[in-house]
Amino acid sequence: METSRINDPRTPSCAPAVGCDVVTVPARQGLEAVDILRRGPGEAVGPVLHDDGGDTLGFLVPPGTAAGWDVPGSTCTETDGRGRTLAPAPPVAGSDWLLPPGEADLATDPAVLREALGEAARMIKAADSCR
Repeated sequence: METSRINDPRTPSCAPAVGCDVVTVPARQGLEAVDILRRGPGEAVGPVLHDDGGDTLGFLVPPGTAAGWDVPGSTCTETDGRGRTLAPAPPVAGSDWLLPPGEADLATDPAVLREALGEAARMIKAADSCR
């Protein structure tokens, strides 16, 4: 398994034996980011989790992403391969797949996700200012 755009050895792939880190964002921003990523070229978005309450989305990203993640309004959980794997069942209790591993096998590239989250935040701010 490879990341969607970066084939850089400093950005390792998200493989079942290793696991993935998870970037968690508010659902509204996450859904906008998913739309932005799906409109882009290639397969830019990997598996995405949503919580049962519908409050957050979790993007699976390559392991090691958490060490450098600094996007305001989001968190990145380092898993060290503990429990965040690309299995058919959701890896986190109380969650389900928005985009399951069968439909989106690649981990989301952190740089591409960062751009999409920024664009989503700007779109939401613009929409909210029109009210």
